[in-house]
Amino acid sequence: MAQAKLTLSLDPDTIEFGKKYVQENHTSLSKLVQNFLNDIAKKEAKKSVNSQLSEYPDWIQQLVVAKEPTPDFDHKAEYHKHLEEKYGL
Repeated sequence: MAQAKLTLSLDPDTIEFGKKYVQENHTSLSKLVQNFLNDIAKKEAKKSVNSQLSEYPDWIQQLVVAKEPTPDFDHKAEYHKHLEEKYGL
């Protein structure tokens, strides 16, 4: 991913705290801000999924086992496994 520069305007106390924090945690201020913004983006994405679910009645929401799809789930294999268990194929 390409990097871009950004200038932030912060009060001096916040800057000093940030410098001490990144030094103690062996990271950089850029990584700290990047991780913070990525966390916010993930929370917003989850809010979006949850708001889509809130359109349905409570009894339907209780039926939902997973809030997000599992990308590596093989539906065909699971169906064949079910058939083998049921019919002994």
